[in-house]
Amino acid sequence: MPRRARITIGEVALEVALLETPTAAAIWSALPFESEALTWGEEVYFSTPVSMSPEPEARSVIEAGEIAFWTDGDAIAIGYGPTPASRGDEIRLASPANVWAAALGDVRIFDAVEAGDEVVVEALPGG
Repeated sequence: MPRRARITIGEVALEVALLETPTAAAIWSALPFESEALTWGEEVYFSTPVSMSPEPEARSVIEAGEIAFWTDGDAIAIGYGPTPASRGDEIRLASPANVWAAALGDVRIFDAVEAGDEVVVEALPGG
């Protein structure tokens, strides 16, 4: 069973399943941590205590439900719709990011998040 974590931002929470990647391992080792939400179009992102380089599979365009680590900002990025960089309906981050987890629910819940909302990222038991 993959490791799982919970990302709570303001009044909404989402469980994620960690992938088998170096970025996922680094984030897991840093849990728990708190941050402050920022928004960019239909993306929520927040700083982390983790710093990673881009992995070979790093990419700018992600699918809804893929949880990314933006290496340029040492931040977790959760895209759920178009951003200012998108072409059409795609979810395009500001620059390539490492996909490190998969959402176990609908990432569109983060549409309710406002910049400045408190973020808590914590490990769930069983990982």
